[in-house]
Amino acid sequence: MKLPQIFIAALILAIAASFFILPQYSRTFPFTKTIQKIDVSDSSQLEPYPVAVSSFKNAPDLTAQAATVIDNKTGVILFEKNPDLKHLPASTTKLMTALVSLEHCLPQQVVQVGYVEPEGTKMGLVAGDTLTIESLLYGLLVPSANDAAFVLAYSCTDSYRDFIAQMNKKAKNLGMLSTHFENPAGFDSKFQYSTARDLTKLSRAAVANPLISKIVATRSIVVTDATATKPYYLENINELLGTVPGVEGVKTGQTEGSLENLVTKVTRSGNTIIIVVLGSQDRFGETRLLIDWAFENHNWISP
Repeated sequence: MKLPQIFIAALILAIAASFFILPQYSRTFPFTKTIQKIDVSDSSQLEPYPVAVSSFKNAPDLTAQAATVIDNKTGVILFEKNPDLKHLPASTTKLMTALVSLEHCLPQQVVQVGYVEPEGTKMGLVAGDTLTIESLLYGLLVPSANDAAFVLAYSCTDSYRDFIAQMNKKAKNLGMLSTHFENPAGFDSKFQYSTARDLTKLSRAAVANPLISKIVATRSIVVTDATATKPYYLENINELLGTVPGVEGVKTGQTEGSLENLVTKVTRSGNTIIIVVLGSQDRFGETRLLIDWAFENHNWISP
């Protein structure tokens, strides 16, 4: 056979063999198509959001040194006054105390009272009392008991000092960049400060916890020690709770230095706002005004 004929024969055999080899090759390495996925991780983009009504009116004048109003689900800002002004947080601090406590202790965990803080509002703890963390949280957030705050701080981490460090670590994690804590009760100190913007972030995180959300909406309750023999009668001092439609708590705060502070959660027609008022001369009255203004001047629409 001549060389050209040998070449042609080899070419024919190669072509014939390809019909058997190539289908197997394609099955081994199948063609894949990338499908673009819709990112729904940011659920706030799917929630109804507030828009100003056509007859929009400006927010009322406030004596408060700082204030914010935001939509809780989306974080949309409806109003702000000096949102980054550093201010004494007073007992709004206790929202952070509650969050850190629940990160390090279980609600039904029983602890024994050691140190009893003598200053300010108390729930009536005595050294040697045994209570669950949940009962202490009710004391912390309903009557704003300072003795409960310190028992939690001494019980839920390795040391009191470590608890305060955890409070500041949590603040940083929440993006509270203008906040620092030195004690769990909210006593005035030059090293204890926050802002209306930061307390909004703290409040949203706090009410996202089902237990905290339930407690801050409680007007009054009787809890007992772990033996169920000693009762503690707890009353909420939030005048808006149970009197203003839609108010679901959150936290009061008042010291000589801070004046009147109030953080409030309000839900109407399925829409929730968070209001922070700091350094007010009438926290309850001014929060009422902001509640009415927010819902009268905004509609919530779906994206």
